[in-house]
Amino acid sequence: MTPNQTRNVAGSAAQFFLGGLALALVTLACFVLRADLATTAFADLVVIMLFSLIGSFAAAVLLCFLSAASLVYLFAPPILSLATHDPQDLVVVTAFCVAGMIVAWLTGNARQEKEAALEAEARLRRSQVELRESEKEWREVFEHNPVMYFMVDADGTVLNVNTFGAAQLGYTVAELVGQPVLNVFREEDRAFMRKCVAVCLETIGQSHTWEIQKIRKDGSFLWVRENAKAMRRAGGKLIILVACEDVTERRQTEDALQQSEAYLAHAQALSHTGSFGWRVDTGEIIWTAETFRIFGCDPATRPTLQLVVERTHPDDRAAVQSTVDQAARDQKDFEHEYRLLMPDGSVKHVHALARATINASDSLEFVGAVTDVTAARLSEERLRRSEAYLEEAQHLSHTGSWSWDVHRDDFVYRSAEVYRLFGFDPEHGASAKEIQSRIPAEDLQMLGEVVRQAVRARQGKFEFDFRIVLPGGATRRIHSVAHPLLDSDGKVSEILGTHMDVTEQHAARERLEKAFLALRESEQRFRDYAETASDWLWETGPNHRITHFSEHTSAAGIPESAAAGAQRWEIAADLESEPEKWTQHRATLEAHLPFRDLVYRTENRKGSPIYVRTSGKPVFDANGDFLGYRGVSTDITASIRADQAEQALRKAQAELAHVTRVTTLGELTASIAHEINQPLAAVIANAEACMSWLDRNPADLDAARRSVEWIVEDGNRASEVIRHVRALAKKTDIEKASLDINNVASDAMALVQRELSSHEVVLKLQLAPDLPRIFGDRIQLQQVIINLAMNAVEAMESVADRPRELTIQSGRHGVDRVFLTVADNGVGIADADAERMFTPFYTTKSSGMGMGLSICRSIVEAHEGRLSASRNEGSGANFQFVLPAHGGDTV
Repeated sequence: MTPNQTRNVAGSAAQFFLGGLALALVTLACFVLRADLATTAFADLVVIMLFSLIGSFAAAVLLCFLSAASLVYLFAPPILSLATHDPQDLVVVTAFCVAGMIVAWLTGNARQEKEAALEAEARLRRSQVELRESEKEWREVFEHNPVMYFMVDADGTVLNVNTFGAAQLGYTVAELVGQPVLNVFREEDRAFMRKCVAVCLETIGQSHTWEIQKIRKDGSFLWVRENAKAMRRAGGKLIILVACEDVTERRQTEDALQQSEAYLAHAQALSHTGSFGWRVDTGEIIWTAETFRIFGCDPATRPTLQLVVERTHPDDRAAVQSTVDQAARDQKDFEHEYRLLMPDGSVKHVHALARATINASDSLEFVGAVTDVTAARLSEERLRRSEAYLEEAQHLSHTGSWSWDVHRDDFVYRSAEVYRLFGFDPEHGASAKEIQSRIPAEDLQMLGEVVRQAVRARQGKFEFDFRIVLPGGATRRIHSVAHPLLDSDGKVSEILGTHMDVTEQHAARERLEKAFLALRESEQRFRDYAETASDWLWETGPNHRITHFSEHTSAAGIPESAAAGAQRWEIAADLESEPEKWTQHRATLEAHLPFRDLVYRTENRKGSPIYVRTSGKPVFDANGDFLGYRGVSTDITASIRADQAEQALRKAQAELAHVTRVTTLGELTASIAHEINQPLAAVIANAEACMSWLDRNPADLDAARRSVEWIVEDGNRASEVIRHVRALAKKTDIEKASLDINNVASDAMALVQRELSSHEVVLKLQLAPDLPRIFGDRIQLQQVIINLAMNAVEAMESVADRPRELTIQSGRHGVDRVFLTVADNGVGIADADAERMFTPFYTTKSSGMGMGLSICRSIVEAHEGRLSASRNEGSGANFQFVLPAHGGDTV
């Protein structure tokens, strides 16, 4: 064992000793104070939790088991024994051990993380000291160290930013906090950033890296490498931590290098010149991309002399081989020209020039260039073909070129396509008069005026359109573009231009106009459909006020007069209850972004709540100016209410109700014990009396029989109490049956009788006779009554100036309903709390969970009833639930 391990063992032993001593003191105190098993377990759990903050996990686990043993030995019947006969005590001890180990494990992890954080902070401080020590030498580097830290929420709003990061962007911290983080990105990059943020939120805890440009306050740009990770705060809110490294210089260097390589590649591609290197001793050959292209080889191919020879035209191979061999022997520069036979059968002419050098390894190496001179060899042929290509291009594009001599009033030049456009054979040609004869008179007159204006203007491009009527009667539409040419005197001598056949474009425009008319008809049909749909359409202006509603919104009960001209949050009824939702929605509107499935609550004409789901998208004009929103809304009140009812009945009632019942039984332990001990004491007394009657001479059998009958009655009474307790503690499905509300109340109050006595509370039962029976679950209704009664007892703890009275009253409520009221004369309730107290997790108690009344209301509503609270006229509070009668039967 190493010294470090020895110290750890010694430390754990000392911690275990101190923890055991503290645990022994707490356990002894609880034993002296006669605390029950649950209270002592809770006190021991607190000691173990505090010990876990300073002790090791192993010591904490040993303390858990030590405490469990002491709990069983001292507090679980039979006392002073490690055996226990009550399964509930075994469950409590087991739960205590599990909770203690979980607390110790979580606390140990938290302490380790804290120690790691402190160690990281120490390393950071050491790094800062080292940074300051080398500041003089590396001042420029560290002053521009590209480390910026941002913290943003799930909506992209900046929550925090370090001073260096803000300064890098030319801002102060206050100028960035609270603003959308997209403001520091280019408009064209914002969609990419939204996707990055979405990926981070989908993969919480995972790091993601990307490079992007940011905009400084002065409008300049810098490149950053961002490393981001989404985390969840203690409140469940998602945040994204972003570390940014300034990589502007690196990107500029990379861009410069890539640009240089691109320039070289473009220069070689433009000049059709590739470079190569040849190491004679190894035979290794290196080609650039242009060389591969010239030889028609895949860049993945390994170039060799054999490949060069094989690609060389058969008639030139011997000369090439001789030139290469001679250069290798003489170690001199060489230059030669030869042909390449390409795989497709084409021939290229190449010119190779190489210089002999001795490299660092003292080996011969040739570095040179090979140029594709096929173009030079074929230039004359291409020149001869150029006119033919131009003519073919004009023919394919239906574009003819021409030149008009202003002084001679005749064509100087007409391409073949001009003749074709006018319906003439280019081989035979046509005169200017013949060409003009196929232009309608009004168009010909317009052309003459256009030419005269061009002569007067003497500069600039001008365009005009005219028609050509062919011999068969067909009409072509021509679009012309022309510009004047000036002579040495500055006067217009010629006009150069082109004629383009736009007949198809004109026909397409006519078809487009017809399609537009059809689109308008389709739009009207869509409007008709929309007006008859179950959803309704709406529009808002730039100020987000409603400017239009579908005419059929009255079907949902929404008054159009109240909504027109109002903003959506002005007609909503949940603005105060859900402020964050509306803050986010208004931010979306101000950003002119589309939104989907916004659900809010409003009221109809009768004042009843309705739920609406709405979606919308922004509308902009041709200049990009914001005009407002258009969207569609749907009444989803029925589905919302169905979801609320289903969740309340199935989850809250099934799970939380059972937990509350078990908790209540723990609080009523003393009362239950009293209710059981009372008949047991009577059993013992009656048994002793029975023996006394039997010991007489002669034995008094009648008296002994009466004692035995009393024993049976008391035993049944104790058994009935135990049955009620087991029923309350057992987790079962709802089992409704026909019940007498008075019997349910009486059985429930029997379980809290001891609590009433210990708190000096007088119970008044005012149960009306001959009440109709109800249909419900006995256990759940008893839970409601017990919970309300215990709350009343707690409300009267501070009452000292008057008797404490708890009144249980039942009676009819209308014709077909029954009520039961639990009233006290305690401190009462505030008007503002009368409804809020039924909200889950809302409580006015310092140690309460806020679930009791919420569960009670859920149980009553599951029985188609209603639970309400009100203040007494004098003091105290009334809690009343009303249930429907079952079949009208009375009891």
